[in-house]
Amino acid sequence: MRSLLYVATALCVMGLAFWVYHENYETKHALDETQELQREIGKMRTKLAVLRAEWAYLNRPERLRELADINFDRLGLLPLRPDQFGLVDQVAYPQPDVVEAGLDLSEFYGEEQMP
Repeated sequence: MRSLLYVATALCVMGLAFWVYHENYETKHALDETQELQREIGKMRTKLAVLRAEWAYLNRPERLRELADINFDRLGLLPLRPDQFGLVDQVAYPQPDVVEAGLDLSEFYGEEQMP
């Protein structure tokens, strides 16, 4: 009976050792994958910073002015003037849909704003 208990215990210990060995390698693989992803994220952040710097360089006002002057014949771009902007009262807002239900609309709109 004791020998059966010893064999069962030995098998259990070997099974647990195999499980721990397997988990150890899975953990190492997950850590390696995480480090690779962190390196890739760092590279992408660096690339994004370079792209933002290039965008800022290409959108300099003096460069854009020069390009507008060079291509004036084809584009006809001129600087904006204050008189080119509209006023808020010139915007045509859509009228709300009113359901005909026999309501006195002057309660909602007032006498001067009736549709």
